Amino acid sequence: MADDKTRKGEFWALALERAHLGVWDWNVASGDCYYSPTWLKMLGYAEGELAATADLWLTLTHPDDRERALASGERHIAGLTESIETELRLRHKDGHWVWVLDRGGIVERDAEGRALRLMGVQTDITRRKQAEAALDEVNVRFRLALAASGTGIWHYDIATNKSFWDARSREIFGLVSDTDEVSAGLWHTYLHPDDKEATERAHLPPPGSEAVTASQYRIIRRDGEIRHLESLVRFIACAGGAGQILGTVRDITEDKKRSQELTYAANHDALTGLLNRAAFDRLLADHIATQRRLPLAVFYVDLDYFKALNDFAGHAAGDLALKSIAAGILASLPSSAHAARLGGDEFALLVPNCGQAEAERLAGAVLAAVRDAELGATTRRLAASIGIAFVAHRDTTVADALACADDACYAAKAAGRNRFAVFSAETASGSGGLNAARLAADLVDAMEDGRLKLFGQQIHRLGQPWRYSRQVEVLARLSARNGKMIPPGEFISVAERFGIASRLDRWIVRAALEMHGPAMRSGAISLGFNLSAQTLSDPQLWEFVDAVIAETGAPPAGIGFEITETAAVTNFDAAEAFVRKARERHCRVSLDDFGAGMSSFEYLRRFPVDAIKIDGSFVEHIAESRFDREIVSAISGIARSLGCSVVAEKVEQRVAMDILRDMGVAYGQGFLLHRPEALEAIVARAVGEAALPARLTRSA
Repeated sequence: MADDKTRKGEFWALALERAHLGVWDWNVASGDCYYSPTWLKMLGYAEGELAATADLWLTLTHPDDRERALASGERHIAGLTESIETELRLRHKDGHWVWVLDRGGIVERDAEGRALRLMGVQTDITRRKQAEAALDEVNVRFRLALAASGTGIWHYDIATNKSFWDARSREIFGLVSDTDEVSAGLWHTYLHPDDKEATERAHLPPPGSEAVTASQYRIIRRDGEIRHLESLVRFIACAGGAGQILGTVRDITEDKKRSQELTYAANHDALTGLLNRAAFDRLLADHIATQRRLPLAVFYVDLDYFKALNDFAGHAAGDLALKSIAAGILASLPSSAHAARLGGDEFALLVPNCGQAEAERLAGAVLAAVRDAELGATTRRLAASIGIAFVAHRDTTVADALACADDACYAAKAAGRNRFAVFSAETASGSGGLNAARLAADLVDAMEDGRLKLFGQQIHRLGQPWRYSRQVEVLARLSARNGKMIPPGEFISVAERFGIASRLDRWIVRAALEMHGPAMRSGAISLGFNLSAQTLSDPQLWEFVDAVIAETGAPPAGIGFEITETAAVTNFDAAEAFVRKARERHCRVSLDDFGAGMSSFEYLRRFPVDAIKIDGSFVEHIAESRFDREIVSAISGIARSLGCSVVAEKVEQRVAMDILRDMGVAYGQGFLLHRPEALEAIVARAVGEAALPARLTRSA
């Protein structure tokens, strides 16, 4: 019998050990309390380390849990509850808190029913509490995410034919209700008639399916407002039931509007509302490919005297003129025609099913619209030169069609401006037209086949070796397929004419930073880049620059951008935004060809640039021309007073350099100081000089 009891005792001890249960046994009369070895072990103690007092557990209980734990025992002893059950924290020997579930109750009473003895078990539930805390955190994040995204949740119980919408879902539909339950057919009454059938199908996933169905649709709210919604729907199986359809709903009306606005902006000129170059090219290609729209008349419209208007009246007057001209052109065209602003003061038109007589009539109407354009307070008038080309065959390319119209436009200008000309082999100029189109195509190829090369020209601190500035203006040189070098003046103007100037600028920036980013990081060199008007107007420009900087590690402080007055005139707001963003990133900005236009000082006042580059026309004859000396002196003084560095371009004579130094011009650029050479060679020398010991550098 004794052996049997021993075995039973060992059995229960082993069971408690395996179950991680701690047992307590409280003798109310004597005040003694027994704590099992497993209870002590649960808290990190060995047998005999703690005095087995009745209130031992209470001294180890977390202060925030004591009142609740005592109350649970008191309610049970008072007969208010069948047992003790509470959750509390006990302090472990090493100092951390152990969550336990305490369950127990009275096991012995006296004759009057008073409690004599209580027993209970405490279970370690720390992991469960940690999991609950983690789940609570996830739920909080989930609710925050739903709130931030504006997403509503609904479900439909198939068996009961009941629908339940949360508060956000009801808000999205404009439904005023205090309860989640709504009638099953209510949702259908909101659906837009054109979307109803497809939307209802998307909201009926087949039973057993685990796929999530996404759909977008429109609803008509009770006040008549149309809203765009997006839903995700999934079938949820239920044990013993028909299942549920669970879904989310989000109002995407504003997203749709923004998407439409972005699509419009991507295809239209921001100032005039006409198509932009890329959209016009796509439309022209579509029209050429559609036989029934041929013959197609293509117009190239170039404003005459527009730069003079900007110089005289300012960019605001120029913007007003462009908008007025665009409106006049649209009013002159039939409904089947399309108009685009190619950039700056150049426009293009296409008119389907148009013969020569109709094209000439339309050209006359466009010329009149330009002459009658609103120019603000000035009495100046604008004119235009128009080239017309006809597309009769589907194998004509977009580039050839525009090149022919552009060539005819050149013929109109050569004939005296304010007129139109029709393209023919006799009027085609040797350097423009189709040759220009081929050059544009060859330039694109050269970016990929290695024929476009990076060159550079050093910018010197006057009177000092170049190592004291380490600045280089990055240039590009194009090698024709026959090996002949094509002057930059030719291919850069073609790039601007055919809308690939921004692509060319991006290629130059990326290629230079990828090849020479390490040298820039070491401080051996800093690079400056010229930007075209098309690039300044590119809304993704800084996204591109930031990405290249991140990829190459080139320091923003080692990067400079040069913008000309002509580029700034084309889109003043874009230029102003560009300068602001460049300075935010600590990139340098220079105004190039400064002084060549009448609005130069206005731009200097509006643009907080780091440097100005005095136009070379004021520098090359500075030794002989008092006028040029006065201009350079005035520019230099004003620039220095504004904290701008001054760079003189086209420094080709030593006497000119001496005069510039005496005027306080700090920097110069020109053949006297350095002739353009391969950028790779310049960087290699700069890196080599930077690696020399300082003593050798000083003695050199």
